[in-house]
Amino acid sequence: MGNDCIVRRMTIADLDAVAAIEEATFPTPWSKDSFRQELERNVAARYLVAEKDGRVIGYAGAWVILDESHITNIAIEESQRGSGYGRVLTQALMQYLANLGAAYATLEVRKSNIRAQNLYKSLGFIQLGVRKRYYEDNQEDALLMVCDHMPEIDPDFEEEETVRE
Repeated sequence: MGNDCIVRRMTIADLDAVAAIEEATFPTPWSKDSFRQELERNVAARYLVAEKDGRVIGYAGAWVILDESHITNIAIEESQRGSGYGRVLTQALMQYLANLGAAYATLEVRKSNIRAQNLYKSLGFIQLGVRKRYYEDNQEDALLMVCDHMPEIDPDFEEEETVRE
């Protein structure tokens, strides 16, 4: 399951689909303009989309600074959840982050989101702490999770905008 999708870099053309998934998924969604700024102005930001049958069904993003990475958001269209696409997308993001030099990844997840927590744990994340009243919509706590065993770097990976010394 989940292997019938293509994971690729997010582009400006994906913003309508990504914003729609974001709005349907999160109580306090990022705006389409926020994603645009991430793609156009944030040199630390990297975003991927999962595409199935030519349609964006999910996205994931992170910030990478030196060997640190922080996963900002991951979402799968509601009708596609539970089919393995979240795992495929998260694994692809982790590979991407490793290729960019990240030694570890952090993220926050709602304390009530057991499904996501189980996915992250199965990918090697552990709970590092709790951010009290982190979510603005209902003051729910967030679990801070970290994974310090990233995938092996793909020796053939290249990306034009990656800064190299």
